Amino acid sequence: MAPYEVKVLKDGYAIPAGTGMQRADGTITLVAGRHNVLVDTGGPWDTEAILRGLKAQQLSPADIDHVVCTHGHSDHVGNIGLFPHATLIVSYDISSGDLYTSHPFARGERYRIDDDVEVIATPGHTSQDVSVVVRTPAGVHVIAGDLFESEEDLTDEDIWRASSEDPARQAESRERILRLADFIVPGHGSMFAVRDRDEAPGEP
Repeated sequence: MAPYEVKVLKDGYAIPAGTGMQRADGTITLVAGRHNVLVDTGGPWDTEAILRGLKAQQLSPADIDHVVCTHGHSDHVGNIGLFPHATLIVSYDISSGDLYTSHPFARGERYRIDDDVEVIATPGHTSQDVSVVVRTPAGVHVIAGDLFESEEDLTDEDIWRASSEDPARQAESRERILRLADFIVPGHGSMFAVRDRDEAPGEP
């Protein structure tokens, strides 16, 4: 079977817009392969961007098997209504239609889509954040939502700490992903390569 590919359909952003305000939108990412997975759906204004991005990959919303929203903020869940037939994973909730299935994310158990795609708990930004781990020929990609705001927050921790519910837990989750990933897709920026790791990739 063909290997998975990770394709960013739209880069997210976060731009200061005055005291106590910012303009922000979440990164939207397609995992294409045996299962087609859309990770984060942007804000409600991103509907056409999603449809155009899928069409460019010769896909439609009906071709998406799973939609994963890394957390419940409005700029990450704004278009889940486009995918009524997909399995939805929103933070720690898993549903297919109106049928909900419990899963022990809180105990650290990963949700396996298949051998190469898993959803894991990465709390900190909120108490129930998840990330998607994708194994590809190019390396391990982690689509991390707001666990990482952008590549710039690797050197300026104030960027991610400013919106963190639990900075200590987020720091632990970030370190875990930095040890695991070759590439990270952050919540509000472009995908970046992980450099100068002290350890080889490990298990999530």
